[in-house]
Amino acid sequence: MIDFQNAGFFKLHPVKNETFVQMVAPTFITGEHIISSYQGLRDGVVFTNKRIITINVQGMTGKKRDFTSLPYNKIQAYSIETAGHFDWDSELELWFSGLGKIKLEFMAQSNVSEICKIISEHVL
Repeated sequence: MIDFQNAGFFKLHPVKNETFVQMVAPTFITGEHIISSYQGLRDGVVFTNKRIITINVQGMTGKKRDFTSLPYNKIQAYSIETAGHFDWDSELELWFSGLGKIKLEFMAQSNVSEICKIISEHVL
């Protein structure tokens, strides 16, 4: 489970959805599919049409993984900080009802506006 006091996934960049499909597909419900996927150094974040799934790779070998399912309907608010001239990374903060906040930091080539559109379509 994500530690909502220190929750952060950093230096995420877009990857092909096939990167994580074998890991997360066994948890899908009927009709669920991946919309977009992002990977950091070891961790990952998958946006489906139903929820956000975070993948926290643990241990020296990376074989141990923690998966956290974050349903869109539990998002109370979100905030984005777009890339600038000197800071090329974008940040997305999500507040979840009864849980707390997580922070996702995306590298410059990520389309944060598209991510916000996905979230808004499911939250609003």
